[in-house]
This record gives sequence, C-alpha cells and structure tokens, in this order.
Amino acid sequence: MSRESPMSRRQLLAVAAMAPLAASVTPASRARRAPTTFVLVHGAWHGGWCWKKLLAPLRAGGHYVFTPSLTGLGERAHLLSSAVDLDTHIEDVVATIEHEDLQQVVLVGHSYGGMVITGVAARVAPRLSHLVYLDAFLPDAGKALRDYAPIPPTRADGWRVPPPGTPGSWGVTDPADVAWMMPRLGDQPLKTFTRPLAAHLERMPSAQQTFIRCTNAPFFAEAAERARALGFAYHEMRSAGHDAMITQPAALAGLLSGVA
Repeated sequence: MSRESPMSRRQLLAVAAMAPLAASVTPASRARRAPTTFVLVHGAWHGGWCWKKLLAPLRAGGHYVFTPSLTGLGERAHLLSSAVDLDTHIEDVVATIEHEDLQQVVLVGHSYGGMVITGVAARVAPRLSHLVYLDAFLPDAGKALRDYAPIPPTRADGWRVPPPGTPGSWGVTDPADVAWMMPRLGDQPLKTFTRPLAAHLERMPSAQQTFIRCTNAPFFAEAAERARALGFAYHEMRSAGHDAMITQPAALAGLLSGVA
C-alpha cells in the first residue's frame, strides 16, 4: 500500500491562512446572509409605485422584492373596469408568485392589501413562509371589506370609487411626496370592496403571521387587537402615518428584515 506524501510547507501555510476565514463562515452567518423574497401588495387607490422608497433599503440587505400592481391601478389603470373584483386582485398576486416560481415568500399586504393576501394565502400556502399585515384589514372567511369599513361614495357611473382624500389622509405631508403621489392615485373598482372572501378560507398557522400597526393612523386599531388575540407577532411603528412605506421607508425596511 502506498503512503500519502506529507503536505509541503507551502500547503501547510495555505491551510493555516484559510482557517480563520473558514471559521468565520458559520451556519449562523450564512443564515444571516440568506436572501428573503418579499412580495409587497399595495392598498386601495395605490399601485406598485407606492413601495418605491422601500426597494433600495430592502435590496441593500440582499433581499428579492416584487411589487405587483393590481388590475386597474398604477401602471395597469388602463385595465380598470366594473368587472374587476377582489378575486381578480387575488389572482394577480397568485400569478406573480407562480409565474416567477417564488418559494418561501414573505407576503406583505398594506391596508386593502390585507384582504388580498388573505385570499392568496389560501391558494398558495406552500409557497409562503410568512404573512405580514401592514396596517391592514384582517378579514375572516366569507367577509368583504364593506363588513369592516364604510365604502366611500362612487362616481356617477356607480362603480368607480375615487380616493376619499388627499395624501394627508394617509399621513403623507411632505410637499414633494404629495406632489409625487397625487397623479398616481387612481379610482378603485367597487367590487373589490363588496366581493367576499371564500367562505371555506383557512388561516395559516399564527406563528407565521405578523401585524404591524402604524400608530398615527386610526384605521386598524381593531384589526391589530384581533391579530394579537389570534397570537400574531405584533409590532408598532410609533408616530407613523398609514403610508409608512412613503414616510418612514428605512424604519419599515428594518422592521420587515427583522420579521423575515
């Protein structure tokens, strides 16, 4: 049997030089660097554009981020019609996740987006790792948005619901942000507020769900309390208005990264 030759002095020095580097790449450090896939679902009257300030800090952390605009809103406003309903918007997000073949998704829903992500979770639960309700509706099976809040008046056509106020209604007061938002806000189709979720819908396990409340917004205090009662992880963005992705993007990115 042949004997293996001893390592040369040069080889020994090379191994010694690599040892500290190898030791520093621990399982924990590898886990910290593992990217998370976020799918961010906007609220009523908004579009995928509303997440623009959040993209840079999330991507700087190495994360993948998708921001689909729901049918009839944002850059898809040309598709607005009276037939668009909650199911249409659920299908928008399901299609994004399936066509991009996304796995272990952290699915974030803002405001009306809470209705959407609840329906999405019932369709593609194996592809999701976490649901995050960002100052959002927390609906039960068989419920529509109108069961939780009054619907603003429609236009004369009876199905277009215009934005109920200015960006200040959502806590956005910086003049530059207001000027950026105003031309991008669009009418919401009425059926997105009246179409109920499927009656047989089941929630994901509570350990995989988080509620983030923006404390300067009065809209979702009740939803936040129900989330806590259901065992959701709970966080508050103190002094944040409803559109925290616009007014406090760095803080929100840090919170989402921590949740992930």
